Amino acid sequence: MAGVLDSVNQRTQLVGQNRLELLLFRLRGRQTYGINVFKVKEVLQCPKLSSIPQSRSVVRGVSNIRGETIPIIDLSMAIGLPGIPAESLPTSFVIITEYNRKTQGFLVTGVDRIMNMNWEEILPPPKGTGRDVYLTAVTKVDDKLIEIIDVEKILSEFSPLGEDVTEAVLQKSADRVPGHLPILVVDDSVVARRQIERCLTAIGMEVVLKNDGKQALDYLKSLTADGSKAIDHLAMIISDVEMPEMDGYTLVTRIKEDPALGDMFIMLHTSLSGVFNQAMVKKVGADDFMAKFSPDELAERVMEIIDQA
Repeated sequence: MAGVLDSVNQRTQLVGQNRLELLLFRLRGRQTYGINVFKVKEVLQCPKLSSIPQSRSVVRGVSNIRGETIPIIDLSMAIGLPGIPAESLPTSFVIITEYNRKTQGFLVTGVDRIMNMNWEEILPPPKGTGRDVYLTAVTKVDDKLIEIIDVEKILSEFSPLGEDVTEAVLQKSADRVPGHLPILVVDDSVVARRQIERCLTAIGMEVVLKNDGKQALDYLKSLTADGSKAIDHLAMIISDVEMPEMDGYTLVTRIKEDPALGDMFIMLHTSLSGVFNQAMVKKVGADDFMAKFSPDELAERVMEIIDQA
């Protein structure tokens, strides 16, 4: 796996084309799972782990990797399956990822390959799956079902982020003129939608929620079917990047090329942090980018954008 992720230049060509690269891996059993390569920093054989006193059992330990102490999470245990046995650790792998401004490793039993796919092939979980299932999407590769893990849900349980806007920021919002147009929030993660909605309603904003880019684009077109413009109905759009059926990059491209929609201010708000993602945001024409998730930063930035409009 040493050189499997050395394709950044090639992957930049996927942006705006509704495509992604999916790293396929296995936990216990025969089921195959997937994770977006954009979130993967490195894949390596399981290193020596040091235990952490009084840590949760899902954290198998920490390891010093390239000068950084990184927690290693047993992904099998995190989604409710039996943990990976200690005797299997030497033959297991760790997927080092960056989510929501934090780096962590996910312990898996095996890593298969990288698949170049279209987001249209990535579908929401079947209806009736339930809130306790750790999936954001599913797809098929070689007629086999691939389950795409909701990492944000896992991390919200293992290392919860503060979701409340502080009093200092709330005081700023109290001085603002009420009555702004709603904000459209687009995100496939139930956890992320809840966090953003809670943040925005705290500062007095009305929120419209959609689960993916296709839903959002259909909604925008329905608003403007009477000949009006999207800016007559909405203050701004806050969108995730990774979403089934239509990703955030493609959503931005489709919005900006439509005369009825193109004036909308779009912020991409994503756990895909880093310089690379900022370059891609610029490439597709988004107006702003913010890495998830800081409620104060998001609240203050939204107030600034709306007040300047």
